Amino acid sequence: MKDENEKKTKFPPKEKTDKAFHFLYYVIWPFFNLVRPVRAIGRENIPDGPAVICPNHSTIGDPFYVCFGFGRRYPMRAIAKMAVLKVPFIGWILGKAGVFGVDRGSADVKAVKTSLHYLKEGSKLLIFPEGTRVRDGEKVEAKTGAVLFATRTNTPILPVYVPRKKKLFRVNTIVIGTPYYAEFEGRRPTTEELKAITDDLMERIYKLGEGQE
Repeated sequence: MKDENEKKTKFPPKEKTDKAFHFLYYVIWPFFNLVRPVRAIGRENIPDGPAVICPNHSTIGDPFYVCFGFGRRYPMRAIAKMAVLKVPFIGWILGKAGVFGVDRGSADVKAVKTSLHYLKEGSKLLIFPEGTRVRDGEKVEAKTGAVLFATRTNTPILPVYVPRKKKLFRVNTIVIGTPYYAEFEGRRPTTEELKAITDDLMERIYKLGEGQE
């Protein structure tokens, strides 16, 4: 039984996942860059080590804007809807590149363990705190998962703004903020502190977008 549980939590070496990420990057980037070119403001703010990358979310293509805005030098892992990982072949190759699913309808222990593992191994984790696509004018209560992972692993949070209105055949600019560590009292943040830190994070994200659209 012990061997079976260890097998379930076994992860491929970081170098192997990075190679798969780079493979996908080189395959997808030329086509994406042709139709929706991306540039980044604040790329010098990207830390070399692990970070919890937290962008706002408005369209299905947002992960691509973030990945290509950061550039191939910064491979990252990403949390996606479970349905994406169930798509034949696409789900398999995304999984090899460090994309993993989360069951939004329950407390997904496996997704939590995977997130913590990637941060502890020194990888960057891409997670959208809002948890769903938010249209202009809409407001949703952001989830505390991103902050939880950052505080559990003593990892910096990196706010990123992705424009809500994307342009075809014109440059789309993302803004990368300054990384910071969440502050809280005690050994671990309380539920109230997690919510307060998350609310502050979302304010930081949207402040980056002021004057960009």
